[in-house]
Amino acid sequence: MTDLRTVRTFYDELADDYHFLYGDWDASVQRQGVALDRILRAELGDQPRQIWDCACGIGTQAIGLATQGHQVVGTDLSPSAAARAGAEARSRGLTLPTAAADMRHLPVTPGGFDAVVCADNALAHLLSRDDIASALRTMRTALREDGLLLLSMRGYDQIRTDHPSATPPQVAHTARGRIISFQLWHWHEDGERYDLEHIQLHPAADPNGPGAEDWTVRTRRTTSWALTRDEVAAAVADAGFRDITWRLPEDTGFFQPLLVARAPRNGG
Repeated sequence: MTDLRTVRTFYDELADDYHFLYGDWDASVQRQGVALDRILRAELGDQPRQIWDCACGIGTQAIGLATQGHQVVGTDLSPSAAARAGAEARSRGLTLPTAAADMRHLPVTPGGFDAVVCADNALAHLLSRDDIASALRTMRTALREDGLLLLSMRGYDQIRTDHPSATPPQVAHTARGRIISFQLWHWHEDGERYDLEHIQLHPAADPNGPGAEDWTVRTRRTTSWALTRDEVAAAVADAGFRDITWRLPEDTGFFQPLLVARAPRNGG
């Protein structure tokens, strides 16, 4: 199985700074929660649902769904990220049980959830087909009969052709000044996997004082697999899901391409 210690370290180190990846994290939490809630209610009926967010990070999707009235449990490979998700929820008066867990191993009640969310490119950290199969079988096991999988990925189809070496910078404006985030990508020989350096520039001094132009550089490193939509859909089908569709951001309002699929019915 893929050794995920570097992934855990990456997100443990990023947990305190993760919200700086967004111009306005709170607005993104609300926007993503509304987009996912709209799909859930259209697919499962207009009532709150039991949801497992199996890669919850600091709570971007989990908190958004909780604000829409759903009962959400969040787990993440990173203990620091999962702990922050729980704390962020409590600060907003929300209940969000969280724990550190590997999505390849079931940490929740089998058949206990109406929906499973695996968002924000989390699946790309699994670097073998066996690992991806294990994770998807775990998600299927957590779902009740006919339950819903919501899985989002970067739009890797074009990326696999272009092999970019970096992502555009993202700028967050804070009381201390600008915080700039971007990634450098180093592609493997297979043309599918890449090592990434996540770089953040933080103001090193009072923005109004001496040395205001200085920066503190924070760098984290991990590896991802640029899976195409067809590859992800095939893996989801092999795990036993049905009615698999991809829905694009212009249709959903969600920020990444979103795969929607159903768990099997009894006997199906």
